[in-house]
Amino acid sequence: MAVASHKEIIYGLYDDEQDLLKAVKKANESHLDIMDVYSPFPVHGLDPLLGLEESRLHIAGFVYGMIGFLTAFLGMSWVFTKDWPIIFGGKPYWSVPAFIPIVFEMTVLFAAIGMVVSFYIVCGLGPGVTNAYLDDRITDDKFCIAFNKAEVSESAAEAFFKSSGASEVSHKII
Repeated sequence: MAVASHKEIIYGLYDDEQDLLKAVKKANESHLDIMDVYSPFPVHGLDPLLGLEESRLHIAGFVYGMIGFLTAFLGMSWVFTKDWPIIFGGKPYWSVPAFIPIVFEMTVLFAAIGMVVSFYIVCGLGPGVTNAYLDDRITDDKFCIAFNKAEVSESAAEAFFKSSGASEVSHKII
């Protein structure tokens, strides 16, 4: 039987994304180890401040698109040259320009579905998955910086939140 590990989190809520960016810069200058930052929408310029690398999802999208392209092109080539060779309107058996619309649609379909599935797997989302959350307002109108209490002392975190203009400071065990 697996033992559930619990983390005690100290987090501060901010009302504006500019306040959040200033607070993250201040935390970096103070050498505080930020566990995570939450926001209701993507904040421009936050990734470099947190030291996050660029997403590789576009590479996966290209691979899924190529799989869709090859599936459509090779499937249609096999059907029209080997499985059921019929001449339509005087066109040759292997008429590549006639394949373009279907190949394009299959490329887009495979890339879109593959990227969505990859995103859900990487983010730990999906049917039946319940993720712990710190505060209901983070998905609505608040921005949050969270510290793990095991890595940052409570007094240092509270002093940081007070000096950085957090509108509210809370604790939670997740």
